[in-house]
Amino acid sequence: MAQLITVENGKALPDARSEVAYAAEFFRWYAEEAVRAPGEFGSAPSGANQIIVSHEPIGIAVLVTPWNFPAAMATRKIAPALAAGCTCILKPAAETPLTALAIGELMRQAGVPAGVVNIVSTKKAGPLVSAMLHDKRVRKLSFTGSTGVGRILLREAADQVVSCSMELGGNAPFIVFDDADLETAVAGAMVAKMRNGGEACTAANRFYVQKGISADFIRRFAEEMAALNVGPGLAPDTQLGPLITDAAVAKVERLVDDAIAKGARLVTGGSRLSGEGFYYLPTVLANVSPDAEILREEIFGPVAPVIVFDTEDEVVDLANDTEYGLVSYIFSRDLKRVLAVAGRLESGMVGINRGVVSDAAAPFGGMKQSGLGREGSHHGMLEYLETKYIAVTW
Repeated sequence: MAQLITVENGKALPDARSEVAYAAEFFRWYAEEAVRAPGEFGSAPSGANQIIVSHEPIGIAVLVTPWNFPAAMATRKIAPALAAGCTCILKPAAETPLTALAIGELMRQAGVPAGVVNIVSTKKAGPLVSAMLHDKRVRKLSFTGSTGVGRILLREAADQVVSCSMELGGNAPFIVFDDADLETAVAGAMVAKMRNGGEACTAANRFYVQKGISADFIRRFAEEMAALNVGPGLAPDTQLGPLITDAAVAKVERLVDDAIAKGARLVTGGSRLSGEGFYYLPTVLANVSPDAEILREEIFGPVAPVIVFDTEDEVVDLANDTEYGLVSYIFSRDLKRVLAVAGRLESGMVGINRGVVSDAAAPFGGMKQSGLGREGSHHGMLEYLETKYIAVTW
């Protein structure tokens, strides 16, 4: 499975192996959650009747997944749908249909009845998804992708009042305070930035480093980035594979060139890798201007722009200055400070002294333009359940 993922989207094989393990964990988790759909029983305040609250499957669910995690994004949706009792139709990204088809075959082998999990691949995603959303039998849409496409699908879903879960774009701030452990912060930065080669909605997009530690952090971070081995995903020593398309490389080039034109200092990287393939060198930029496009757009590549800050209030304002609110990262030894800052950040998830927040047992999702609803944990199964209230007089 890992080899198939790497062949389809280029990620380094170690990243692909990690994704397969993560994808399997959703089935493990929701196999247990399937018997834990919540219910309530109580008495009305008047004493006239009893109140029963139950949950039942919402109905047919349309699941639309991206190319960057073709296995994990599929199982993160299929598993809670099945646990809730829903049938589903998975529409994978046109770039990575084979991984989705392989998961469908594994589910058939595991005994999932015919017609319960359906895989439909297409290069014409818009018309297909629109047709499904306008079928009255469809009652749920779960989408992972860009905020722009998410807005379009929300408008489409409104026609039939389809319940929507939307995991959309991100612009994650990575905050390092002066009192942070430097080794921990650099290691966390490498994971938060370079997981899946930076092609992740949870990837650290803006690095805010307090002045006292900034020079050491930038130096160490750049050394680690420059040391990464770039090459074909299946090669045994590859740590960073190619980006998904030439257009993805062109976007990264545009953002880096704009930042440098506006005064950023190139510390390492900053160009395509010579030769064939969609490769871009791991890049660190320092002294990035506040008006640089790279601080506004989701990079989706191996580029880390670094901005130096002075005060806690300043960095909170900078971190929140975005339409997105998926995840934030904070590094500091001061527990009181990090919890206080975490409470002020406008993001659905916060990683404290760690560069990964994704966990099948935790609620994954964002605020603002980063989405609606949650995936993972028991919250993820509730997205596929309708609440029913029954008033009973004995």
